[in-house]
Amino acid sequence: MQVQDIIIIGGGLAGLIAANLLGKAGKRVLVIEKKAYPFHRVCGEYISNEVRDFLMKEELFPSDLDIGDIHTFQLTSTKGKSVSMPLDLGGFGVSRYALDNFLYHKAKKNGAEFLLQHQVEEVFFDDQGKKFILTLGDSSQLCCNHLIGAYGKRSKVDKFLGRGFMSQRSPYIGVKYHIQIDYDPNTVALHNFEGGYCGINRVEDGIFNLCYLGSREQLRAAGTIEQMEVDFLWKNPFLKSIWKNSEFLFERPEVINEINFSPKQPVENHILMAGDAAGLITPLCGNGMAIAIHTGKLAAEALIKFKERNEIERFYTSKWNAHFKQRLWVGRNVQRLFGAKGVSEFSVSLIKRSPFIANQIMKRTHGEAV
Repeated sequence: MQVQDIIIIGGGLAGLIAANLLGKAGKRVLVIEKKAYPFHRVCGEYISNEVRDFLMKEELFPSDLDIGDIHTFQLTSTKGKSVSMPLDLGGFGVSRYALDNFLYHKAKKNGAEFLLQHQVEEVFFDDQGKKFILTLGDSSQLCCNHLIGAYGKRSKVDKFLGRGFMSQRSPYIGVKYHIQIDYDPNTVALHNFEGGYCGINRVEDGIFNLCYLGSREQLRAAGTIEQMEVDFLWKNPFLKSIWKNSEFLFERPEVINEINFSPKQPVENHILMAGDAAGLITPLCGNGMAIAIHTGKLAAEALIKFKERNEIERFYTSKWNAHFKQRLWVGRNVQRLFGAKGVSEFSVSLIKRSPFIANQIMKRTHGEAV
């Protein structure tokens, strides 16, 4: 069996950023992705400007796309109370359909190889040979010296590794649409409804991303996603207006289940976990894409700077904890302020009365420029 140098499981943002940087550094890297580009992912599709300079410097910013600046945040309560505030760093919106495809073609030009429409199901680390052995869905096997796990929120690999969060049922589902609507292109908005919250912001070509976090129980009670939206989301007048005044561009929504925000470890079984595989920040913080990009950068840096496995793992764990551990903890606790009638009303009123508190939450869930 031929031994690869570096394999990346998952071709999302973290995996693609790592592949680009490793390829540019002359490393032999193979990305295994279960789908074929381009494709949609359930995602808020807003990126904090903390990673903008890094993307520009590495020529990984999609400048040819019609991307606008986002500099205002709007929050509404379940009953429709509203407050807006400026975003200190600001950000931009871009669809994963366009961005991932752009980064995929960049990575190929930078020397990375891809194995598409294949899924990794088992990963075994051979202590004696100091190699990873990967078993794919077609029962074929690959072998590599170093492995980055960038496969998203949950995977068959997680189940095989026995990661703790896989035994916990999550009440959350994620639903995403692309829509056309007359809406402020410079605002990212978060609209609460009972049991969840829905974000909207402009991406490229005048399209808006509409993505919400709801509950499995609500879907079960309503019977269909469409009825769940009418029964629960539409009780917020802002959301009802968005649904009533939008042209929905997908034949059907993108949906994912079992979204789990439990803490994870950045290195497990010698695998460098990146992006959502290392930890998922709550969507209301709007920083999942920026964190994924940053973790891909750190994983690549660890493999470029060091040769010994213990040095690679120590560097990555230290950097990951320094940059993200506190942010994810704050995100999990801030989430408790949303998605409930009384609490969301209180949160909007509190931010209106004390913008300082809102700014502190922003600072603690956003990172400094990469």
